[in-house]
Amino acid sequence: MGKYDVIIIGGGLGGLICSAILGKEGYRVCIIEKNKKIGGSLQTFSRNGVKFDVGVHYFGGFNKGQNLYQLFKYFGLHKELNVQRLDMNGFDRITFSHDKHEYPLSQGYDNFKQNLLKYFPKEKKALQTYIDYLKEMCNNFPLYNLTTRNKKVLGAKFEELNTRDLIASITSDKKLQNVLAGTNPLYAGEPEKTPFYLHALINNSYIESAWRCIGGGSQIAYHLMKLIKRYNGSFLLNSEVKRLIIRKGMVEAVVLDNGEQIDVDKVISNVHPAATMEMIDPGMIRKAYRNRILSLENTVSAFLVNIVLQKGFLDYWNYNRYHYKKENVWVCHRYNEKNWPLGMVIFMSSNRGPDGYAEGITIMSYMNFSDVARWANTFNTVTKPGDRGKDYHEFKKRKAEKLIDAAEEIIPGLRNHTISYSASTPLTLRDYLGTKNGAIYGIMKDCRNPLRTFISPRTKIQNLFLTGQNLDLHGLLGVTISSVLATSELLGMPALINKILNT
Repeated sequence: MGKYDVIIIGGGLGGLICSAILGKEGYRVCIIEKNKKIGGSLQTFSRNGVKFDVGVHYFGGFNKGQNLYQLFKYFGLHKELNVQRLDMNGFDRITFSHDKHEYPLSQGYDNFKQNLLKYFPKEKKALQTYIDYLKEMCNNFPLYNLTTRNKKVLGAKFEELNTRDLIASITSDKKLQNVLAGTNPLYAGEPEKTPFYLHALINNSYIESAWRCIGGGSQIAYHLMKLIKRYNGSFLLNSEVKRLIIRKGMVEAVVLDNGEQIDVDKVISNVHPAATMEMIDPGMIRKAYRNRILSLENTVSAFLVNIVLQKGFLDYWNYNRYHYKKENVWVCHRYNEKNWPLGMVIFMSSNRGPDGYAEGITIMSYMNFSDVARWANTFNTVTKPGDRGKDYHEFKKRKAEKLIDAAEEIIPGLRNHTISYSASTPLTLRDYLGTKNGAIYGIMKDCRNPLRTFISPRTKIQNLFLTGQNLDLHGLLGVTISSVLATSELLGMPALINKILNT
């Protein structure tokens, strides 16, 4: 097959962005993907003619001049996408059982504050402080702002407090605390662990502008694939990298599952860092580094139900709904068999029906991997389909029915107007997206020990680099930024940022 400048392991968003950047800059790149389709969380699938997104249900920062827009402009991708801006006065709406109000999170900071003041008229100072804190935190991440200037020194209020406690320091109003943290499932927040920077960077991007891909996020993968091919990049699908051959501290070749060996100058791994370590023979990488990566905790997983609706039943929502049984958004992963689900997110399918009605919805709720651990040794992928057995299918059906029942509180009549549904468990996410134990956002960031959970794109192997959601930030914006970080190791950060800004 010959020798490439760079092998990219994994054809998800991070791998595609890295390949597009390097191809644009003249590198000969090959993406190796274990599934028959590239895209990872960008993939879509259809049921009864209705298209559903696998993972990217909406994204932020895509208005002209904003960070994701400028990054995509570098590829010319900003002109290719069919997108729709979500409701300016409530792109996300937070609701609680036994509370009739829908608390809106709005686009534009003044709009954000003014719309929440309607429900919290005494909290003007608190809301302004929250906004100031978000902006201050975001200003301390140069790459997030597409600059290479030195970052400022963060104050103790940011370094020592988790997101929950920082928000509590702003306001004593419990309802407002939970509204401000209401998009918790965007980062799988843990009350004692989730650093405020994670909350700030993610929420700021949506408040700046929030968007949905019409026709699904797979269009992003499709256009990136076209771009990579234009730059003479290659794709090797249905192939899995099993081993990295390392000599004298350098990756010399990758070995595929069929035994084929491909020589390479450099490797960027877009799979989970722990999976990358498992490709390396013991003794070939520093033991302490390997053990740290393998021992890191991952975020919680999820259970999803994708529902095809009867025509004309539900108006299309140009927003997302985050709903909680209790006025505590931080405990939804601490459920038991009886009270699950404690919270859920409802996304519209990626197309509005021609009559203005919703064609389908996706309901997502947290699910711990321990719930499906009894089937952990079974696998079901596109290339290697398998059946986990009757008990597993009964489990999926029972959980799906329970989640639909819970959603009836928000959408009365949902069950009677459902044509069909399909469900995904943590095992589905593990097998199809390649995430460790189905973790929805990879490695858990922990403000109590930030250095331990910090993942650098550089590894202890000189020509092996990491990218993807496990570095700094997840989501469409976060993974794109992580890809810039990874490729800058080859191209130089100032030069790459200048090219992105001057496109």
